[in-house]
Amino acid sequence: MPTESKFQIDYRKIVIFGAGKIGRSFIGQLFGCGGYKVVFIDVDRILVDLLNKRGRYRVVIKGETDEEINVPNVQAVSALEKGKVVEAVATAGILAVSVGKSALEKVIPVIAEGLLQRNNNCPGVPLDIILAENMRSAAEFTRDILKKNLPSGFPVDSLAGLVETSIGKMVPIIPFTELEKDPLVVFAEPYNSLILDEKGFRSAIPEIAGLAPKNNIKAWVDRKAFIHNLGHASAAYYGHYLHADAIYMYEILDDAEVLRHTREVMLQSADILSTVYPDDFTAADLEDHINDLIHRFRNRALQDTIFRVGQDLVRKLGVDDRFIGSIHLARQCGKPYDKIIEAMSYGLFFKATDEAGGMSSTDITFLEAVSKAFDSTIINGLHIEPATDNSIIETLKSKYTFLLNSSRIG
Repeated sequence: MPTESKFQIDYRKIVIFGAGKIGRSFIGQLFGCGGYKVVFIDVDRILVDLLNKRGRYRVVIKGETDEEINVPNVQAVSALEKGKVVEAVATAGILAVSVGKSALEKVIPVIAEGLLQRNNNCPGVPLDIILAENMRSAAEFTRDILKKNLPSGFPVDSLAGLVETSIGKMVPIIPFTELEKDPLVVFAEPYNSLILDEKGFRSAIPEIAGLAPKNNIKAWVDRKAFIHNLGHASAAYYGHYLHADAIYMYEILDDAEVLRHTREVMLQSADILSTVYPDDFTAADLEDHINDLIHRFRNRALQDTIFRVGQDLVRKLGVDDRFIGSIHLARQCGKPYDKIIEAMSYGLFFKATDEAGGMSSTDITFLEAVSKAFDSTIINGLHIEPATDNSIIETLKSKYTFLLNSSRIG
């Protein structure tokens, strides 16, 4: 039924912060095709206007044959129109956020205002928030900022369901030529399961295809970070090291040496995860997952670029992410991590470029700093703690120096 007033909650409406690739190809697609009204919040005014004009967009699934999904019943609100954003939050049936960690800090205070207005209009009605972010402890991060932006005593834990996710869908950069034809189109792989925390919900879990609730979300978030993300980046870094002119992931993974390296890194991390989470994963489970992932990484139709997979070095090599995070787990349970730290070292030479031939500006700055002042850049740039992680820094430095002096690096 249509909403009778602007203050009434529409239980078949999802409000999604971030109309980017994951927001549109994954969250919006699942809920839009599941019968929900989809309302995007985004800073890109052109994108917002176009979504409102068309009321739908296309997702092209890149597999053995292309499949096109039309997502209907779509609206958008400019993130700059704060009053409208707060109202959208207050009247949402469910919320999702897919903006990245740095933008998430800016979004949460607005969500807090929406929660406050919602509770004033409809006291005691909770709002579930799907945290579609590639980050660990996303619920804790969000809860802390919400509490800082809400009145003392506001029942955050009962009125805000903070639902962590494991985002496993791969979405490539769309070529300029395709965006010229249709600025709203997104490409994606066929994988379509949204793993989320069943304990995070305060209302009933929506009954739509593709949702995969899990009891121990921490295990699944770590599986994504320390097998999927780790393996993907490892392939990109070593593949670029061996084949600097290659563009696509499938190209480098056609090299048996890159394939071997990638699989060994992922298997080493799988050994760590099966030790840390014995009630959630067996070694066989994780090996099957690795085989499936490598098959997906080699999807030629997806045209996923080495640049996309490897760029953003400060985040991907940072203390809370795929390499150092898995190394820390290994040290906790006494497992080896030599292959993981070797894979990380190749990232310190990653200079892949985008479609226009440019590198990420932050990656350029980071790599220049590494070459001039290795220790301080690793400590201050990647936030690796010298007191507790000195052996990691020294091993990484040794491998970096070896590669720097090898014939491949010029």
